[in-house]
Amino acid sequence: MSQPDEKTRYSDAELEEFKALIEGKKAKAEKQLQFYLKQLSDMAENADAKIRGLDDGISTMDNEIASNMAARQKKLIQHLDNALIRIQNKVYGICRESGKLISKERLRAVPHATLSIQAKQKKRK
Repeated sequence: MSQPDEKTRYSDAELEEFKALIEGKKAKAEKQLQFYLKQLSDMAENADAKIRGLDDGISTMDNEIASNMAARQKKLIQHLDNALIRIQNKVYGICRESGKLISKERLRAVPHATLSIQAKQKKRK
């Protein structure tokens, strides 16, 4: 049973603060994703013009790196979108393991976190 003075959720003002933070990170991630997608598009256009051989191996590796980075950005954007939904539903910042509030410091560092530091450490063990 929780203490009477223990908060069970963040206030609407605090949620608005986190929403602004997440929207900023999402805009940055979307810009980065567009950069990687443009790189992939440029590599595809230039693939025919390159001389086959060593360049082909390097371009394949570059293509794979850009593809991986684009996939990571897409995943981050999805996590940030999910965090925005949790804000809308007023359940943002609640640890999915313990049901307690995740620290503001953790949420500022990883705004899409769904586990407190303690729950994350327990999960690793």
